[in-house]
Amino acid sequence: MARLVKKAFAAQEPDFFPTARRAALLADEHKAVDIRAYDVRGLTLLADAFIVCTATSEPHVKAVFSAVREGMREIGIKTLHAEGSYTSGWLVLDYGNIIVHIFRKEARAFYDLDGLWGDAPQIALNLDRH
Repeated sequence: MARLVKKAFAAQEPDFFPTARRAALLADEHKAVDIRAYDVRGLTLLADAFIVCTATSEPHVKAVFSAVREGMREIGIKTLHAEGSYTSGWLVLDYGNIIVHIFRKEARAFYDLDGLWGDAPQIALNLDRH
């Protein structure tokens, strides 16, 4: 019986996955590219998930940042902290268990979070646009 209960529990996705997908979808709707989500539970104390995406210009960074921030607020999830600047090429939105990183292409390559967290399981985002 314990084995059945354990399997059923293991098959359920973590409760933060839908919120992570929501943040990724908001970025996708504003044409962010190369959107990835990493399940970093057990690898860091900072969060359960990192969303990483790329914007193509400074105005695009602003648009994606605003879209994610406002879209999350609409469902009752407020940004705990935001860091970075539009001109720096890297903005971060902290939602506690989810951290959204919005990069310009050059900054994403330089900081290489995808390489740093590449061993973490990716969260299936199921975004329609590739």
